[in-house]
Amino acid sequence: MNLKETVLKFIPSPLLYFYHYSLARLSSLIYRNPSSKMVVIGITGTAGKSTTTWLAGKIFSLCGLKTGWTSTISFKTKDKEIPNALKMTMPGRFFLSRTLKQMADNGIEYAFVETTSQGISQARHLPVHYDGAIFTNLSPEHIESHGSFEKYKKEKQKLFAFLSKCKHKTIKGKKIPKVIIANLDDKNAADFLKFPVDQYYGYTLGRIKVDKNFLASKNIKLIEAKDINCTKEGSSFRVGNNEFKTNLIGEFNIYNILACLCLADYFSVPFEKINEALSKIKFIPGRMEQVCHSPFSVFVDYAHTPHELEKVYKTLKERGDKLICVLGSAGGGRDKWRRPELGKIAANYCQYIILTDEDPYDENPQEIIDEIEKGLLSVHNSSSQYFKILDRTEAIKKAISLAKPDSQIIITGKGSELCICGPNNKKIPYNDKETVQKILTTCG
Repeated sequence: MNLKETVLKFIPSPLLYFYHYSLARLSSLIYRNPSSKMVVIGITGTAGKSTTTWLAGKIFSLCGLKTGWTSTISFKTKDKEIPNALKMTMPGRFFLSRTLKQMADNGIEYAFVETTSQGISQARHLPVHYDGAIFTNLSPEHIESHGSFEKYKKEKQKLFAFLSKCKHKTIKGKKIPKVIIANLDDKNAADFLKFPVDQYYGYTLGRIKVDKNFLASKNIKLIEAKDINCTKEGSSFRVGNNEFKTNLIGEFNIYNILACLCLADYFSVPFEKINEALSKIKFIPGRMEQVCHSPFSVFVDYAHTPHELEKVYKTLKERGDKLICVLGSAGGGRDKWRRPELGKIAANYCQYIILTDEDPYDENPQEIIDEIEKGLLSVHNSSSQYFKILDRTEAIKKAISLAKPDSQIIITGKGSELCICGPNNKKIPYNDKETVQKILTTCG
């Protein structure tokens, strides 16, 4: 823990929030409220927010719209996309305001901002003049930081309450209406659709029964995927009379695409253009990204919560039985409760498990993987074999050595990140995809 973090820990909560609030307002003042000059959509949720942010930005860009974004994956302020090397999903107030200023100066029309609960609790969202918000889903995360699941949800809801209170913008003589988009297959959706805005959208795969009276009461426009077909090569589905195909695998990516379709419909972007744009997107960096196709498959994914990890394993299990996982999805100093849960999930899905390091920060990395191991060992009927290899590169080497032609290796926890964080926030350059490629090249 650095000096700044130590000092802030002992400041009373009201005073600490005033500190964050003041910096937020100051950053907006210094950069002259840049988000007022473009349409800004905030994306939040537990899983899928990074992918939805990146995907919305990419799709709108491919449709010829001037688009920028800030996400865990990358930043885009003009033509060039820059990987996010900050180890922060939602940047600090001054960085975010400066980034939005660059977008405004470059004539960006649509900005997509990944917005996190921890960012909201530190008032990082306040310099942003939002026009819309997307709710992807909700499952336990950052519980130790927020205190409970309900408090975590309330932090997320603050984005929607803030959006509701934001004044309408007028850009180029046109009043910009406000919109809320929510995943109706999540049981918490109604809690995010209750805030007053101009229009509501709900998207669904029909996994739960949608209350038609609720839809009618809020005049929610429904975007529903039907005739869903998920294969090894991608997915296809239908919305109304429109057929969609994507190279992205897994039902969870259909959810992400549906959120983008809601945006497209609201901003009158033809679905035909969206489908054409989707066909050009081969993968999302560090999100179920296949980095090796032969003689076996290797995937890299950011999944770091139990809910996300199970969805990733389940999707790959449907493609074949022999799953080898490199499990380093538990960073130091946070959400210790989930460590044994991750181990249990791996034991239920994987043939081989290699427990390894992710971002230990100031914790002992060996103790972290020991806690994951406890969950793994609690699954008594598991046939999984496991190994504990602290060095992440060596762990990946071990996974590759175990692979057969029909094996699937899945490396989770870091996605497209560019470093490992150790004690005192020391950043050690590292990337899963590059590591796999180097090992495979060396092996010939």
